[in-house]
Amino acid sequence: MAGSPSHDDAGATNTWQWLDDLYAVRPPWEIGRPQQAFLELAQSGAIRGRVLDIGCGTGEHVLMCHDLGLDATGVDLAAAALRVAEDKARRRGAAVRFLHHDARRLEDLGEQFDTVLDSGLFHMLDPDDRAAFARGLHAALRPGGRYFLLCFSDREPGSPGAHGPHRLTRHDITAAFADTLRIDSLEPATIEFTLDPAGIRAWLVALTKVSDRVL
Repeated sequence: MAGSPSHDDAGATNTWQWLDDLYAVRPPWEIGRPQQAFLELAQSGAIRGRVLDIGCGTGEHVLMCHDLGLDATGVDLAAAALRVAEDKARRRGAAVRFLHHDARRLEDLGEQFDTVLDSGLFHMLDPDDRAAFARGLHAALRPGGRYFLLCFSDREPGSPGAHGPHRLTRHDITAAFADTLRIDSLEPATIEFTLDPAGIRAWLVALTKVSDRVL
């Protein structure tokens, strides 16, 4: 259900204040609609069951899933973004749930999902955090559950700033999930971005949890 964010990870608030600062004005990845890559997944029927959107921002993908009749939850550490997401949900009469939670600790949710969406979260992680994130993701997925990742590609010029996003190679992605999830596809894609009509060069990755045991 929609309501106030759960501050079960309130201790992270000060450490991650820079995330709230990003939402002082509308950040360029907030395009006011779902990313086309995820919209096409939804239209194909690939997004199903209980859905978790990690790094959900202002909630467009959570609301997209609600419109499909799915049980949808979003998590983020940016309280400012969650306030906007909850306001959107109230105005649209959408019974969805937003939680203030660290996506690097998905196992702490104590829940499992059929689909996990990630539009721009994984490429923000420090390389040292990726293994723990992958284990938490494995715990949060039901057997047969799928993880769809949209992230910056190494084909995009530039290097990460103080807080990312990292330009990820195919090897970065395959190595991060080698022990936890099966990669079904890893294809070039685009992240829509308000500052550039051409968008950001990206990867769209589909992964599956094949069992409760790590691979």
